[in-house]
Amino acid sequence: MVANYVVSTRKWLDDDEFREVISIADYLGRENGVSKFSLNLSKILRNGFDVDDVVEILEKYDFTYSEDLIKILSKELSREVEVVMEFDVNSKNIILIPNTYLGEIYEKIKNYVTYDRQKKNFKVLPYYFFTVVKILTDLGVKVINNTGFKELQPLPFKLEFKGSLRDYQVEALDKWISNNYQGIIALPTGSGKTVIGIAAICRLSERCLIVTYTKDQLTQWVDSILRFTNASRSAIGMYYSEEKNIAPITLTTYQTAYKYITNLMPYFSLLIIDEVHHLPAEKFKHIALYSIAQHRMGLSATPYREDGKHTILFPLMGGVVYYKTPTELAEMGYLAPYEVITIYVRLTPDERKKYLELIKKYRELVGSSTFEDVLKAAKNGNPKALEALKIHTSIKLLVQKSRSKVEKVKEIIESEVSKGNKIIVFAHYVDLAEEIAKSVGALLLTGDMDKSRREYILSKFKQMKYGVLVVTTVGDEGLDIPDASVGILVAGTGSRRQFIQRLGRLLRPKEGKKAVLYEIVVRGTSEELQSKRRKSLELDLDIEDQNI
Repeated sequence: MVANYVVSTRKWLDDDEFREVISIADYLGRENGVSKFSLNLSKILRNGFDVDDVVEILEKYDFTYSEDLIKILSKELSREVEVVMEFDVNSKNIILIPNTYLGEIYEKIKNYVTYDRQKKNFKVLPYYFFTVVKILTDLGVKVINNTGFKELQPLPFKLEFKGSLRDYQVEALDKWISNNYQGIIALPTGSGKTVIGIAAICRLSERCLIVTYTKDQLTQWVDSILRFTNASRSAIGMYYSEEKNIAPITLTTYQTAYKYITNLMPYFSLLIIDEVHHLPAEKFKHIALYSIAQHRMGLSATPYREDGKHTILFPLMGGVVYYKTPTELAEMGYLAPYEVITIYVRLTPDERKKYLELIKKYRELVGSSTFEDVLKAAKNGNPKALEALKIHTSIKLLVQKSRSKVEKVKEIIESEVSKGNKIIVFAHYVDLAEEIAKSVGALLLTGDMDKSRREYILSKFKQMKYGVLVVTTVGDEGLDIPDASVGILVAGTGSRRQFIQRLGRLLRPKEGKKAVLYEIVVRGTSEELQSKRRKSLELDLDIEDQNI
């Protein structure tokens, strides 16, 4: 073997000569006037030398070597580049083991692999596996795939789509297909994103893993698949809680997928992620990175995130390929026309006094520091920052639970109920929701209710011709809330995503219907800025500006 082949010379090498020799060998030392070197195959390959180049350097500096060196070098340098791919169950990565130094080949795959110096192999995240295989194969490298993973995994039966798609749904599906069966489809709540996903499964006809944010969404998907396709119930698996059934079409939740993606990933070549704006969270992006599925679809009312992490989302799913706002779909007649009405109120005198006291204390603690700076300092255990965060929370609660807001909500409800309208009140906080529901005799829906109670309340609200449902954040995602024409935002965040989800609850079309969303804002507080940010969401979400 070249790696163990020692050559020697009595010649004293100057700096330039020494550098030339170590381009093909490792220096072992000098003893009794003799310098010894061990030939290094990796260096020879890396520097692009052939047999003649090596022999020329050895001859130039009077090295002693045996006649069989040329034969050994010829054999080693003519060896076909070969890599073995294996799955490491411990690291959950795919291991790439080359039979020789990769040289320029490494430059082509370095963005998809990490080198383990200790084990002298490369690690590949499952998401990049088939990309690496294709690059290597195109370069003429022999790839021995011992992982057992397959790029395409067809359904074992013909899946037929029994529904019909609206024109924008057809456009969305075509955009996804033309993007090599990858991408995010961003459409408002109530626009039929699930149906597009089901049509995609039928069109591609590949084994599919569907990831939802809640169990309620999971069961809604199952019902929709049975409704819009010819799939039997046995062809649909539920991988959740105690039920761990893998079928040609399998559904799971974010939390379960995060824990078990390694168990799931060998079986699917199509990945559909619902409410995909959750994916960039540190642990949830693990789902996308450790899935081998090259075909993937993300669905969301809006993939935009206030923390900016939506930029992480795009490359994991193939970018946003289709986007429509509620206004656009309303103008096309697929959603009800709507109006957003901002109503301003003021803090009561006592609340205003308390508000100013809290603001003063907060500023004394943080000075001119931004909230982001305060948050960072608090995470590092800074006592002033921790106290400032408590005060900040108190300010937020004081504003969002103002008596003026509660009274205005009652006033709006009284007016709208008298018109025979159905109303959803988004109250955010449980105690606030309970207070409003009790004061106006409304139905109440909170996150701590069990499934049967939630279903009962939603069914009752659906049957009502007019009335009021008060919900906390449980109403933002995962529940199929019955139709309503009026919404009231009592308290919440500046989240544009949350705003568009709540608006979407009101937009199911009906002849003669016009939806109204009231937002109640306290003047002279940060809520005014939040209101402006919320209402600008359809103007700000410019897909081209997000490098998609």
